[in-house]
Amino acid sequence: MDDFLKFIKKFIPRRLFNALNPLYHYSLAFLGALIYRFPSKKLTVIAVTGTKGKTSTTEIVNAIFEAAGHKTVLLNTIRWKINETSIPNSRKMTIPGRFFIQSMLRKGLSAGCDIAILELSSEAAKQYRHKYVYLDALIFTNLTPEHIESHGSFENYRKAKLALTETLCTRVKDRSIIVANADDPESIHFLACDALEKRPYTLSDGEPHVVKPDGIQFTWKNTEINSPLRGIFNMYNCIAGATCADAFGITPLAIKEGLEKLSLIKGRVEFVKLTKEHPLFAKQTFDVVVDYAHTSGSLTELYKTFSTQRIIAVLGNTGGGRDKWKRPEMARVADTFASEIILTNEDPYDEDPDAIINEMVDGIKIHTPTVIMDRRAAIHEAISRANAGDAVLITGKGTDPYIMITNNRKIPWSDYQVAYEELEKVLSVRL
Repeated sequence: MDDFLKFIKKFIPRRLFNALNPLYHYSLAFLGALIYRFPSKKLTVIAVTGTKGKTSTTEIVNAIFEAAGHKTVLLNTIRWKINETSIPNSRKMTIPGRFFIQSMLRKGLSAGCDIAILELSSEAAKQYRHKYVYLDALIFTNLTPEHIESHGSFENYRKAKLALTETLCTRVKDRSIIVANADDPESIHFLACDALEKRPYTLSDGEPHVVKPDGIQFTWKNTEINSPLRGIFNMYNCIAGATCADAFGITPLAIKEGLEKLSLIKGRVEFVKLTKEHPLFAKQTFDVVVDYAHTSGSLTELYKTFSTQRIIAVLGNTGGGRDKWKRPEMARVADTFASEIILTNEDPYDEDPDAIINEMVDGIKIHTPTVIMDRRAAIHEAISRANAGDAVLITGKGTDPYIMITNNRKIPWSDYQVAYEELEKVLSVRL
C-alpha cells in the first residue's frame, strides 16, 4: 500500500503536495490502523527513541522480555521479528510505512505475541508514522544534534522526538511510562510529559560497574550482571532496558538472564572473527569490528572502547545533504583517537563522493589520511595494515544492506561480509 501511494504521489504537483503533506501522512496513519483494526490496543507496546542507542536498546528490551517468557514483536533498524521468526530490515530505514507497522503488529497478535518493541526516529514522528500506535512505555536514550537539515533546527529535532510522548498522555492504555536517561540534560523535557509513571535512570543505577575488554559488569537491584556487550554506552542501554523491564514487574533474575544471553547485536560493535575451525584462525591476531557509528558522539564512544589498542579507522559520510556539518567533526574524532585513518565512500546519494571526503579531510590536522573511494579496497587496505593487538574499526553502515548512489540506486552491500572476505584474503598471504 505504501509503495502504491508513493507512485500516486509522483503525479501530484509538489507545491500542492507540500501543503497537504501533514494531512497526507496523518491520513495514512489512521487508514493503516483502521485496516488492521488498531492492533496496538491489544499489545503492550514499548518504543525507544533518542539519537544514539535506539536499536541496541530495543534488542536489549527484547532479550529481557523473552527471558521472562514473553512472545515479542520487534521492529528496528536491524530486523523485523515476530516471535521466533526474524528477517533482516532490508529497507534502509528505522521504521517503514504505517501500513507495514500496523500489519506487523496484527501478525504479532495472531502469532500469540503480547509485547511489541519499536524503534522510533524523529523522521517517523515527522511523518506521523507513530500515530495510532498506542504506547505503554517510551524509552528516551539521549539527544544530540542530528538530522538538522531535515528538521531545520535542533529545537525542531527535539520537538519531533517529544511528539512521540503524546500517546503516553492520551490515556488510551492503562500504563503510561516514560523511561529517560537522566544523565542527559535533554531528559528534563521528556520527563516533563504527562505520563502516569516517570522512571529516570542514570549510570549510577548500575554501581558498582566495570567496563572490561570483553564486556561490562554492573549491579542491578543487588544482582550482578555480566554482559558480553562492549562499552560504557552499552551499559547505559542495558540500564535503560532494565529500568523499563522493572516497571513491568520483570524480576532482576530474568533481567540478568536476558542481558547475559545477548552476546551480539548485529552491526553494533560486531567483531569479524574467523572460527577456531578456520585454517587461518591462528593468523588473526587483531580485531576487526563493524559498527553503525554515524555521529561524532557515537564514534567517540566506540573509539574510547578500543582506546587501549592501536586503532585503524575506516569511515566516510552520508550524502544527500544530510548533516554536512558533522563531516569534519567525525573526521576530527578519528584524528584524535585513531593511529591511521582511511577515508572511503559510504552513501553519497546524489552528492559528489569526492566532495564529501574533502569536507572530512578539512577536519584532520594530526594525521595524513589515506583516501580510497572503493569501500572494499579501503577495508582491504585497513586489514592489511593491522598488526597483533590492533583494532580495525569500520564504521558508518553497520547492517545497512546497500550503498546508496545517484537517483536512489542501490548497490547491494554488507560491511561484515566484505570485511570477512578481505580478512581471509589478507591472512592467506601472510607468513
